[in-house]
Amino acid sequence: MAAEMLSPKALLDGAIALARLSSWEAFSLQQLADSLNCGLSDIHRHFRSKDDIAEALFDGADRAMLAYADTQAAKVGSEQERTLNCIMRWFHYLAPYKAVVRDIMAYKLEPGHFHLQAHGVTRVSRTVQWFREAAGRQQQGLAKVADEIALTSAYLASFYCFLSDNSADNAKTRSLLRSLLKRIHAGHGFFSRPGRAI
Repeated sequence: MAAEMLSPKALLDGAIALARLSSWEAFSLQQLADSLNCGLSDIHRHFRSKDDIAEALFDGADRAMLAYADTQAAKVGSEQERTLNCIMRWFHYLAPYKAVVRDIMAYKLEPGHFHLQAHGVTRVSRTVQWFREAAGRQQQGLAKVADEIALTSAYLASFYCFLSDNSADNAKTRSLLRSLLKRIHAGHGFFSRPGRAI
């Protein structure tokens, strides 16, 4: 592929194809360059590292969720429903790449990858802030802090469920997320006792 025709999307698609043949950890950027008939310097023009390519996949999920948030359908319903639909729209974008996302998460969480894990904390925080904006969550002050913590916990628990969810349209993930958001809305927080009336 000619360097002038190389795009971030082409690089991401090529990386995903290679990861599906082996794993995210196993393929090298040189293999990616070879598969696209380009050089490492061409990849570096778009991405500083392999992890930046992985982040591009999650950026795509952010954009898909925010595009949904701009529609009229996203603005109706309760705060719980708006939040549920926004987060599920994020998962929906990643659903075709679920096996690759599992590989990416395993790669990020390997011992010694502290820089990737630190970047992951920033990524989660940023995405949760977009969820709050997209769903119109209006809490302020300490209530906002509590909401961010609870929403982050619900999102991460749902993400973990999503990665192994084989139900139709990720119904198991949706059910878990709905339950967790209901707990937050009821004021019991994410860590309320199982079985407590809400």
